[in-house]
Amino acid sequence: MFKIALVAHDEKKAEMIEFAKKHKDILSQCDLTATGTTGKLVRQHTGLLVTALLSGPIGGDQQIGSLVATQMLDMIIFLRDPLTAQAHEPDISALLRVCDVHNIPLATNRQSAEILMTHVKLCLEGGENHADCTS
Repeated sequence: MFKIALVAHDEKKAEMIEFAKKHKDILSQCDLTATGTTGKLVRQHTGLLVTALLSGPIGGDQQIGSLVATQMLDMIIFLRDPLTAQAHEPDISALLRVCDVHNIPLATNRQSAEILMTHVKLCLEGGENHADCTS
């Protein structure tokens, strides 16, 4: 089972809900974790089972980073708002860095998230014997 984290800045939360609805059939087969508000919204609008951690600005990004560092996540979908300054930017940078350190796929926009979902779908449809399937 793929372990996926969902994170979205305030201006991208509606887009994350749309993304989760579109990929509900795939995401329902995954172990989902999210930062606080994102997790609650995805759960509320899709019915998906999502473990919601703290909100990003109060430690949720760091909690996600900890899951990466302890190999408890396979990938992250992080819909970032590149046009708005974030008060917790150091936490965001640390999350990006820990993903690079531990070679964890990280989608930071909708198109890269779509590519990761294509990969997950192929693996779930029987490609788990393929070398690139991590689940």
